[in-house]
Amino acid sequence: MPTVSVGRDRLFAALGKTYTQEEFEDLCFRFGIELDDVTTEKAIIRKEKHLEEEEADEDEEVIYKIEVPANRYDLLCLEGIAQALRIFNGKQEIPTYKVANISRESMIKMHVKPETSSIRPYVVCAVLRGITFDEGSYNSFIDLQDKLHQNICRRRTLVAIGTHDLDTLHRPFTYEALPPSNINFVPLKQVKNFRADELMEFYKSDLKLKKFLHIIENSPVYPVIYDHNRTVLSLPPIINSAHSAITLKTKNVFIECTASDLTKAKIVLNTVVTTFSEFCERKFEIEPVEVIYSDGKSYTYPELSVYNMEVSLSYITGAIGVPLEAEEVTSLLNRMQLRAEQSVSGDNSTINVSVPPARSDVLHPCDVMEDVAIAYGYNNIKDIAVAKGYNISKGRAVTLKPLRLEEFSHLIRLEMAMCGFTEVLSFILCSLGDNFAMLNHEDDESTAVIIENPRSSENETARTSLMSGILKTVGQNKAHPKPIKVQCSSSIDHIFFCGSVCLCFCY
Repeated sequence: MPTVSVGRDRLFAALGKTYTQEEFEDLCFRFGIELDDVTTEKAIIRKEKHLEEEEADEDEEVIYKIEVPANRYDLLCLEGIAQALRIFNGKQEIPTYKVANISRESMIKMHVKPETSSIRPYVVCAVLRGITFDEGSYNSFIDLQDKLHQNICRRRTLVAIGTHDLDTLHRPFTYEALPPSNINFVPLKQVKNFRADELMEFYKSDLKLKKFLHIIENSPVYPVIYDHNRTVLSLPPIINSAHSAITLKTKNVFIECTASDLTKAKIVLNTVVTTFSEFCERKFEIEPVEVIYSDGKSYTYPELSVYNMEVSLSYITGAIGVPLEAEEVTSLLNRMQLRAEQSVSGDNSTINVSVPPARSDVLHPCDVMEDVAIAYGYNNIKDIAVAKGYNISKGRAVTLKPLRLEEFSHLIRLEMAMCGFTEVLSFILCSLGDNFAMLNHEDDESTAVIIENPRSSENETARTSLMSGILKTVGQNKAHPKPIKVQCSSSIDHIFFCGSVCLCFCY
């Protein structure tokens, strides 16, 4: 799960209250996040440089490292965490985000050229108008982009964020794809003008940017965004232009997200604008941008519509195992940033939930139920609710029993462990080489399920045989006395091995 580093004093100022470490740990636990570490900026630098530890200086800023759920993109910066905790504590109402009411003729236009379809076909945009940064919020704005790039953007392969000082640019904008030799600009933090192909060579020695070059460097065309005067805004997903760099004095921020996944691009844009629109002159108001494609279709972003969901009260109480009243459930949901109200239809009581654009993680009634459980407090759920399952459709308790196959598997595992075997769990995903070449098999391109966007070469396909996992396990334990005894059962999907008398494969 991602960890967010925030200044303790600045966080407490945003919360409007000072906590002891124990009190803040308790608040985090009740909200469903965790205070992972307490450190200082100098200690972090010393650790990165492998320097010896020194005594902490009383004047050093204390840094809280807070672990947040991987799907809560709205909590990836101090501002998001502070707002969520204020609402949880009843110190702030749930914000109402709105798109500025301006005519289509007055909207900023982004024209998308057809050539972009071959590399990064989508772009979504918005404007934060009249924003005021201080040093803390500015750094947090940059950090949020980095966190999103590492998380939902999948290291910029799916989405890349560009933020620009709108007052340095001239509308309308165009999103194009051109040969790298045709693109020239001064990149961020540089003073020299580079051609795009030269820039690729230049950044191969850059520790931060070199890991993103592979996304476009082998393409015959590179994506690029221009303003009306043919000034480059950015070369996504690599680097922005120095011309439009935002500073502490920036008042109007133009945000563009180029992407190969439109849904994730919308989530990323919504996360950025909803989090930092509180610093705008008109709080929680975002100026829209019209994106016009070459086929004539146009779309207006951001899409800040509220998603409405009906959830049965019996489903919520049955799944949690606590008999809650509808009024209590709606109160708990409001503490979790979900507007809720009771609706009665016949004998059934349902909760109408309005999911704001900042809560992209709420997709199903089970997500609503989880938020109720968090706000109610897991520690307040009685042991009987954990020991028993619940018939969700009827809301009554039933005793859960394991499947007979699971009981049998457990007995086998227990017996093997008592015989001195070591249990090993092999991975479901493996490389194509492990799945075929290692077993001297040819890939017929129809047997294995191929992963479209594998995180590494070790996760290219779903295994079609347990044999490769067994062989790798044996290979990694060659130091054991020979022969190595291995037993594998496909029904329980585990491998057991120890230094013993024979080699046995069972399917």
